[in-house]
Amino acid sequence: MALKPANLRSTQADKPLLAVLRGERRDPPPMWMMRQAGRYLPEYRQLREEKGSFLDLVYSSDAAAEITLQPLMRFPKLDAAILFSDILIVPFAIGQNLTFVTGEGPRMTPPLMTSALDQLTASPARLDPIYETVRKVRQQLPPDKTLIGFAGSPWTVSTYMVAGQGSREQAEARRLAYADPVRFGEIIARIEEVTLAYLSGQVEAGADALQLFDSWAGSLSPVQFEQWVIAPTARLVSALKSRHPKIPVIGFPKGAGGKVAAYARETGVDALGLDESVDPLWAARELPPKLPLQGNLDPLALIAGGEALERAVKRILDALAERPHIFNLGHGILQDTPIAHVEQLIALVKGG
Repeated sequence: MALKPANLRSTQADKPLLAVLRGERRDPPPMWMMRQAGRYLPEYRQLREEKGSFLDLVYSSDAAAEITLQPLMRFPKLDAAILFSDILIVPFAIGQNLTFVTGEGPRMTPPLMTSALDQLTASPARLDPIYETVRKVRQQLPPDKTLIGFAGSPWTVSTYMVAGQGSREQAEARRLAYADPVRFGEIIARIEEVTLAYLSGQVEAGADALQLFDSWAGSLSPVQFEQWVIAPTARLVSALKSRHPKIPVIGFPKGAGGKVAAYARETGVDALGLDESVDPLWAARELPPKLPLQGNLDPLALIAGGEALERAVKRILDALAERPHIFNLGHGILQDTPIAHVEQLIALVKGG
């Protein structure tokens, strides 16, 4: 399938996913998949082999745009493309060095557990290639598809900045937040500042909607959750709304459990992404009735396929049948997901 270029940015009314983010109910629901552009696709693996490292792909706007569009070329019933990038572009722009170690993940130096924030030299130009990727995708995206930009939420980004890498239970960041909340608050504030500029730049380049990934929200106590997840997110969403009133923001506080109700009430997000641990029946009953919900298929059910996948999809669709709903996974699609199971999932949601 060849994508038809969108020479003009289409109106929001043309896009089913944006209609749901405005509070409409659409049947069948629009759908996309977190990490839909990535390692489970053979065309991605081929391009990665040709181009080199993950960071090289992110910073090659042509390659990143191609990767962003690959899922829609293979699965034309998907309703959105999500920008191919990484949440750690923000600390890279703040001034930490960023590398990805094969088989081990990201490394950031110097780690802020032992280094001061003011030792970093800001490099805002590191954001510019990402904006160029957004522009390139916008030019090629069909007019009925939504382009989703994203960033990591301040808490999750801070955990990498403090530890210098992914960390077990985010203990380093939690320890610093307890021991020196003023210093930790300065780190959060810097992340907010750069993330606001970053997301605004994505909107100006052509993004239709934004998602905030708070992948490690589940590691915090209720008090810390209020302080380091809800409050920074609320400030960031408010600032984004002041700059871009018509751009919807999806919040995804993974692992937050029952605390997602407070997140939904207090952050100002336009839609709430649910991870696979949230019972959709509970969400339909307890969360604000007009709030669009996104999710929340277990990625392992997608790997299983067959009848297990059918049952899991039906349960979500039935539970959320009376409210605005965007079908998605409860977290990112996994590398060993069979293409045939993705095709089965789309057929179950969309029909055909």
